[in-house]
Amino acid sequence: METTITRPLSEVAEGQTVNIIRIDGGRGMRVRLTTLGLLPKTRVMVVHNGRSGPFVISVKNSKMALGRGVVDKIMVS
Repeated sequence: METTITRPLSEVAEGQTVNIIRIDGGRGMRVRLTTLGLLPKTRVMVVHNGRSGPFVISVKNSKMALGRGVVDKIMVS
């Protein structure tokens, strides 16, 4: 049996690609992220994860900026 190590998306370095496992936020946040295409099993690449500015990801050939509070609740492996 394989063990999947999950961590918040906020801990992923720039240039890495990961899979979304789950979203730990409330219903409103889950609905909002689902409409953006961020679902479990979706592959995302981290474009920018600096100390300042928004957290930028690439998903399905689109780039989007997310707040730090949101990316702390997106669990990936």
